[in-house]
Amino acid sequence: MSRVVADNTSSPPPVRDCVPFYDRREVAMELSRADACVSPTLGQLLKRVGDVRKEVTGDETPVHQVLDVSDTSSVEPRFLPFVLSFSHITYSVKVRRKVSLTNFFRRQPAGDPDSGETLFSATKTILNDISGEARDGEIMAVMGASGSGKSTLIDALANRMAKGSVKGSISLNGEQLESRLLKVISAYVMQDDLLFPMLTVEETLMFAAEFRLPRTLSKSKKKLRVQALIDQLGLRNAANTVIGDEGHRGVSGGERRRVSIGIDIIHDPILLFLDEPTSGLDSTSAFMVVKVLQRIAQSGSIVIMSIHQPSYRILGLLDRMIFLSRGHTVYSGPPSNLPLFFSDFGHPIPDNENRTEFALDLIRELEGSPGGTKSLVEFNKSWQALKRGNQMSSESPANVLNLSLKEAISASISKGKLVSGATATNGANNPTSMVPTFANPSWIEMAVLSKRSFTNSRRMPELFGVRLGAVMVTGFILATMFWRLDNSPKGIQERLGFFAFAMSTTFYTCADALPVFLQERYIFMRETAYNAYRRSSYVLSHSLVSLPSLLFLSLAFAATTFWAVGLDGSFFFYFLIIFASFWAGSSFVTFLSGVVPHVMLGYTIVVAILAYFLLFSGFFINRDRIPPYWIWFHYISLVKYPYEAVLQNEFEDPVKCFVRGVQIFDNTPLGAVPNALKVKLLDSLSSSLGMKITSTTCVTTGADILQQQGITDLSKWSCLWVTVAWGFFFRILFYLSLLAGSKNKRR
Repeated sequence: MSRVVADNTSSPPPVRDCVPFYDRREVAMELSRADACVSPTLGQLLKRVGDVRKEVTGDETPVHQVLDVSDTSSVEPRFLPFVLSFSHITYSVKVRRKVSLTNFFRRQPAGDPDSGETLFSATKTILNDISGEARDGEIMAVMGASGSGKSTLIDALANRMAKGSVKGSISLNGEQLESRLLKVISAYVMQDDLLFPMLTVEETLMFAAEFRLPRTLSKSKKKLRVQALIDQLGLRNAANTVIGDEGHRGVSGGERRRVSIGIDIIHDPILLFLDEPTSGLDSTSAFMVVKVLQRIAQSGSIVIMSIHQPSYRILGLLDRMIFLSRGHTVYSGPPSNLPLFFSDFGHPIPDNENRTEFALDLIRELEGSPGGTKSLVEFNKSWQALKRGNQMSSESPANVLNLSLKEAISASISKGKLVSGATATNGANNPTSMVPTFANPSWIEMAVLSKRSFTNSRRMPELFGVRLGAVMVTGFILATMFWRLDNSPKGIQERLGFFAFAMSTTFYTCADALPVFLQERYIFMRETAYNAYRRSSYVLSHSLVSLPSLLFLSLAFAATTFWAVGLDGSFFFYFLIIFASFWAGSSFVTFLSGVVPHVMLGYTIVVAILAYFLLFSGFFINRDRIPPYWIWFHYISLVKYPYEAVLQNEFEDPVKCFVRGVQIFDNTPLGAVPNALKVKLLDSLSSSLGMKITSTTCVTTGADILQQQGITDLSKWSCLWVTVAWGFFFRILFYLSLLAGSKNKRR
């Protein structure tokens, strides 16, 4: 896998302004120039791509930039003083006990009721009394073997656990973090790269900028921010390459991981959580990813990540480490203290061996021993207590900065962090009030979501082509099967069968909308978990984006069948009711996709429910013949209303006759007798009834057919509006399912 380096040959030279980069090796040089500089413009800051540091250190990874809008003439000794502290973090889950008949009849304790244990369930502790702290400008790495609790600790710190399931305290600068504030000032990068496959790297980051950067920032400045971020992530050569998936060749794995990081740091968050960002990458790509994270941390962010087994080069980039073993802390501190720690424990690290590999091997060895890692856990507690005592005795109180959370966020905003509409307002008493919940209003979110969906769909035309082909083939088969139906009694029955099949087909062809949201489900959960946009904006955008394709499909199906079958009534209404059917069916399937997480299970449910809708639509059995205990299903059948609407559109003409004279004997045993005998039978029937019935007398009109089918309670326009209303109803249910089922938190 080749290493992608920012290509500066095609871009204009960076603006050599004098805003400090806050790199640890450059602070002195930058501070010496700060007094001679004027405050740069926002555009200049965005265009800078890190050439100063590249010239000084030769590092090809540009430094992370902040949108600095303050005067740089006065620089604090310490950049942005944030300290994330967590203490006594404990998390447990209930697991089932394996109960056999032999063990069941043995005398066993029933469990501890206070701890939630019973005879059939036990409590498993995933995290046990974990404490520590992370500071801005540093990278904290959570390490351990598989199943040690690394990802669980990251999720607990990022508030991705169900409320009340985690015990302990988490504070930022000594103040408890509210969930709303944490969503705005933090970002979480999942282990899986959840990206739209047909968007380019630049488009992906640009859409993230549209979501997370405020409306007050102009389009050009957002583009400059994206271009600067592309250079910082080392993605210049891949900027115009699509992300790709299994069926489309795209960027490499390391580039994909850096894009995932980029979309979450576009607004420069204060807290950045990452779940194994180097998983599945080669050593070079993994090093570049952590190098980028180091630059982000040095810009004033707290970076906390889980990592399985870092290389020697990555180890040199880490500032703090926490080793976990089966939910317990076995080491907490900087990597430089590892040799002393294990030497004091009685297991010195050989000079020629990787420190982390030695530590992990020793932990695994202890886990397999009878006593487990209990001795190491206890030693770590005593060692840390001794170390803290020595630090407190040697530390001068004058060197400790105690900024409140409000003051720290205000200073961070003034230096360009949190580019999401945040304002450093002095009058704000609550830190939460300093940052908006969402960066943009709903209408902007809807516009950006719609544009992204159209862009992604436009590059996969085969999906719409397959759907259009299915509708056209179905329409062609129906048109040739029911070609030019006449107005005889047989023609009436054939019309009824055509309408029932056509209306149910429109709903069945909507089943292909099921995987649309299921493919975007985890992207949606990741983006809404940290308030990139509102769930309501997504639902409205999802509805609007589906309308053009449904409109085109409805027109194609209506035009294919209306004249070929020889239907009467209004073509415009026929088109409208098909469009309404597609809308209701698409909304119904979309709602199910929000409830059912698996495609195959969803298809099974859709096919079964649509079959029930057709059964109770009134075609197979009239409404007045349905048993009373099933009549409710008749009124919630989605097929009922469009079916009754097209029948009324077809048979609403009061003067059009469908059965004349001898045609009343059709579809009866008398239909096979000669026509002359039928005329004699009509004469006998006329004399018996006392009225003249000839071979041309109209016996059955459209109104009679509607009466026979039991279609008398709603007009055709009422059926149309009810069908449309069903679509809106299921969209509301889809929104409620997103509210209830997309919290993206562990239980």
